[in-house]
Amino acid sequence: MSSKALRLGTRRSRLAMAQSGQVADAVSQVTGRPVELVEITTYGDTSREHLAQIGGTGVFVTALRDALLRGEVDFAVHSLKDLPTAQPEGLTLAAVPEREDPRDVIVARDALKFTDLPRGARIGTGSPRRTAQLNSYARSHGLDIRTVPIRGNVDTRIGYVRNGELDAVVLAAAGLNRIGRSDEVTDFLSVDTVLPAPGQGALAIECAADNADLVAALGALDDPFTRAAVTAERSLLAALEAGCSAPVGALADLVGDGQVVQEMRLRGIVGTTDGSRTVQLSTTGPVPETYDQAMALGRELAAEMLAQGAAGLMGERAQ
Repeated sequence: MSSKALRLGTRRSRLAMAQSGQVADAVSQVTGRPVELVEITTYGDTSREHLAQIGGTGVFVTALRDALLRGEVDFAVHSLKDLPTAQPEGLTLAAVPEREDPRDVIVARDALKFTDLPRGARIGTGSPRRTAQLNSYARSHGLDIRTVPIRGNVDTRIGYVRNGELDAVVLAAAGLNRIGRSDEVTDFLSVDTVLPAPGQGALAIECAADNADLVAALGALDDPFTRAAVTAERSLLAALEAGCSAPVGALADLVGDGQVVQEMRLRGIVGTTDGSRTVQLSTTGPVPETYDQAMALGRELAAEMLAQGAAGLMGERAQ
């Protein structure tokens, strides 16, 4: 490989720039080449519609992928949860680095925990998945909350709490960690309360499939356990025929005894946004050693969820 700078395509948001900067440093270390960030504006960054209205799937990704295919950048960094499950021809996921904390978190007024919010508390989120699970939890635990659809970057969302417009907002722990604002979290939501989005907390490093040298170099950043986990989660999402904005939560984690990893557990949930009906199931099996095994784990759980009526809970996005 030459010593010429590699061009990393990234969204312009503070979070995207932060996580791309971290990847750039790691890529420089493994390749010995400088990496320059190329800022690209995506449809999801410019549209003011709620993500559920514009479909969610691919709105933060398409412009980056187009730049890759045109050769304007050498590789791109995505939040994995934003990636459509279908891989486009000509591109490959060269690396999925070790995952950050996959949980959702609450940033609430007066440092309140989720279960301590007052009756009628207004909680902001742009995610049907979060809305469905928060409302389901509230129904089953006698809480009285109001979910409010919001958009915007981290500053905008937390600003709704600071100015008193909302009592709390829900964000991803990974994003706040990556921009150094985890001290603003007032409550971490257990995955038993809210299952994260498939791939949440993980990054995807994508490049042209025919650039063998770069594919090999970026592969040094790949974490096999993270890749197996997110592959299973995304397989579940694909088998449910649901997009990034559908109310689907999934998490694959490793089950072990002490230092020895023995199995992988995959959990999935689908629910109506009012929380009145959910289908939540899990399966446990050997840790997948191949892509096909990870895909099979997701498909098997999806089939069980569909048999329990999951498709009817996703509305038009299940089509």
